[in-house]
Amino acid sequence: MGFTATQRRDENAMAIFRKTGPKKSAPAMLAVLLGLVLAAGGALGQSRSNFESIAPEAATGRSEKQAARATSYMNAAANPLAAEAGAEIMAAGGSAVDAAIATALVLNLVEPQSAGIGGGGFMLVWDNTRKMLRAFDGRETAPAGVDRRLFFDAAGRRKGFMEAVVGGASVGVPGMLRMFELVHADYGRLPWATLFQPAIRLAEAGFPVSPRLHALLERDQQLRQMPQARALFYTEAGEAKPVGSLLVNAPFAAVLRRVAAEGADAFYTGQIAADIVAAVRNAPNPGGMSLEDLSGYRARERDPVCAPYRVYRVCTMPPPSSAVNMLQTLGILSHFDLAQLAPLSPEAVHLVAQASRLGYADRDYYVGDPDHVRMPLEGMTERGYLAGRAKLLDPARGSTTPAAPGEPPSRHGDARFGKDSAIELPSTTHVSTVDAARNAVAMTVTIENVFGSKQMVHGFLLNNQLTDFSAEAEDNGRLVANRIAPGKRPRSSMAPTVVFNADGSLRLVVGSPGGSRILGYVAQAVIGVLDWQLDIQQAISLPHYLDRNTGLELEEGTAAAALAETMRARGHKASVIELNSGLQGIELRPDGSLVGGADPRREGVAVGR
Repeated sequence: MGFTATQRRDENAMAIFRKTGPKKSAPAMLAVLLGLVLAAGGALGQSRSNFESIAPEAATGRSEKQAARATSYMNAAANPLAAEAGAEIMAAGGSAVDAAIATALVLNLVEPQSAGIGGGGFMLVWDNTRKMLRAFDGRETAPAGVDRRLFFDAAGRRKGFMEAVVGGASVGVPGMLRMFELVHADYGRLPWATLFQPAIRLAEAGFPVSPRLHALLERDQQLRQMPQARALFYTEAGEAKPVGSLLVNAPFAAVLRRVAAEGADAFYTGQIAADIVAAVRNAPNPGGMSLEDLSGYRARERDPVCAPYRVYRVCTMPPPSSAVNMLQTLGILSHFDLAQLAPLSPEAVHLVAQASRLGYADRDYYVGDPDHVRMPLEGMTERGYLAGRAKLLDPARGSTTPAAPGEPPSRHGDARFGKDSAIELPSTTHVSTVDAARNAVAMTVTIENVFGSKQMVHGFLLNNQLTDFSAEAEDNGRLVANRIAPGKRPRSSMAPTVVFNADGSLRLVVGSPGGSRILGYVAQAVIGVLDWQLDIQQAISLPHYLDRNTGLELEEGTAAAALAETMRARGHKASVIELNSGLQGIELRPDGSLVGGADPRREGVAVGR
């Protein structure tokens, strides 16, 4: 597809960009989007089986990016329109929380495969005035009528992953809007309704289909079979709407207008709630969600989980997130001098992979919903425990066998659970925001699989979050921490992260999509900035490598792939595969300026003033 053809097709899109952001930035944003058409062209033909075997979402090419720099505020998000919407909110006097909410609502529209109001997520909020970090849990919950045999058919056969995903049975009670309302009550500067305006404008006037959205629509065979989704995303011939064509989503705009005027109750009660329940109950593979499940949903505030790393303090989301295992990886690596190693040296790859292997070993046994299971959370980051785990790391040789979980010290006695059997392939997005007062938000949101359960209501997709629970409730006679239960929140790998300097000042805000690999992606970005003194864009752009206790994974198409034979010679079970992250990050420099980075593997940008 040539640039000229795309430019002609996007003539109308220019007006939309001008309406949704400051006029001076519209051509730049359009240029970014058009550039992505060219960057993605070579990757759109990769095989479907290859995508499904290695990543929650398909790759759509790599477009190298420069760090964004600003002195007042910064917003980094997975789509230019969404990043600009958040920046627009801060330009109007909004807080970092205001900007993050507005950004997420636009992402629901322009990146529907990854997140939306039919799903949930996590937010870390740094209150710079009170020097307080708070964690908010908007994770979906299992309906009250859920059965522990959800993932098995009448004959007792365990369902295949997509067999469990598509339909109503996989849909958890959405949490995003309740979380936003809870956080906005404390940290919103602009009126609630104002935050919805950028998404409403784009939904009603239309926005240009991006290369990534087009590619994912084109390869999705189940979504095009669903009447509402087919009418919105596909042509009459059943083909994905082409790159650059305007996509109008009037039903979604109507929902946003109601929620903007009436609050989150407009979603969780009344006609919208009734239509969600009907969609779940009448879908293929029907679920049992009720109106009471929706009206009774509550977002939670939880204590962030933090641990030292070098002279810094790294904080992230507590369970039901498994981000604590990312802190374990860093804690183990704190016993080794990474600063003396080059980022792509075999020695660095070996140490990072081996440390992440040990962190992932604990993840499968110890993490679940803290409202339902007791975990050795403090023990997992206890210095003595991690020092003992670090001694298991052979500085010279890798291993082809999985590491055993440790036994973190626990106030609850024997806290060992059975091994989790969840297949986690969430389609997710991350937003990093810092405002002029240096308040910050790290927010990761998701609808689980790409396009969620494939069920659409009023222009938004419903999640399939229940497939993040372990399919098996027991393992070798032990209950699984992440077993399904009514009202329970499934384990997640979403790891919104905030890093502080030794004096307590804000240093870094970062996070990523990527399924269970999120923990490795975020750890690598943190290491890149803190150990290797890279700027956040350079750290995000590093070739990926990690070990999820299943073998060393090296990112194909990068310099990391060339290390495969070297690492095998060191004893690693090494494979070269697609590692499709979506990191968004912001760092604060000593002079008070902001540097933003966006993952070259996706369409995101960082926008600042």
